[in-house]
Parts: sequence; structure tokens; C-alpha cells
Amino acid sequence: MKLIASILCLFVLASADLTEIRKMYPDASKTEESAKAFHEKLAAVADNDANKVLVAYKGASETLLSKYGNTLGKKTKHMKAGASLIDAAVAAESDNIEIRMVRLSVQESVPKIVRYKKNIKEDKAFIAANYGKSGNLKEYIKNFILRSKSFSDEEKKAYK
Repeated sequence: MKLIASILCLFVLASADLTEIRKMYPDASKTEESAKAFHEKLAAVADNDANKVLVAYKGASETLLSKYGNTLGKKTKHMKAGASLIDAAVAAESDNIEIRMVRLSVQESVPKIVRYKKNIKEDKAFIAANYGKSGNLKEYIKNFILRSKSFSDEEKKAYK
């Protein structure tokens, strides 16, 4: 009985954290301070965590830190680590719209020189095809689409 209560408690705490992460994510790229706060919020998430959505957000937080690295080595280290985490999360749960949204948001915002843009069309198509099935994430996904560089103004009209 204690084990079930502990697991339930951890699930509730993880859900609360995920809710906070979702609130922080849209603004995490705006300033160095917000990127660092977002990264710190995800510091306890293990790379092999069972919650792959949190792993994807942790990967996104690493890529955000690459933007503010003071040396090319640090920028590269954060970008590679972040991309690796995001791609691992997608590989583990390829049918998860939120993980695909995280990857798309990162890939559409990194410079071309980084060469992490290969899944933009795939993720955009997946999000568009599965938007209706996104349940309680529908508003969150819609807000992403309306801010996204990958969706045209014409395509965005369908989500308004």
C-alpha cells in the first residue's frame, strides 16, 4: 500500500512539474536568465527518465543554453547534448505530439549552421495530422502552432 501511495505521489509531483515546465517553455528562449531558470527546473530529470516528455524538455533546455555559451566548445556541447535527448525522447515515443512539438520548436529556431533541422517537415506534418487527438494539450499545441515559423499564415488560420 505504501508503494502505491509513493508512486501516486511521484506521479502527482511530476504532473505539477510538467505543468510548470509547459508554462515556462514559451518564454525560456527570450533571455539568458529565463533559459537558465528553465534549465535549472529540469536539472533533476535523468537522461533516461521514464517520462520522455520531461526528457524532451530537458533537451530543449540544453539547446537553449547553447545560445548563451561563451565559447564554441560550450555551445557545441549543449547543442549536441540537447539534440541527443530530444531525439531519444522521440525515438522512445514517436507518437507523442508534445515531444514532436518540442523537437520542431528547437529545430525551427536553431541556426542552419547547427544542422539540426532534418525533421521539421516530418514533425510539422505529424502535429497537423494529430492535433485533433491532442486532448488536454490542444490549447497548448494551438498556441505553439500560432507562434511557429514552420506553419504559414494560411495554415495558422485553421487553428484560430
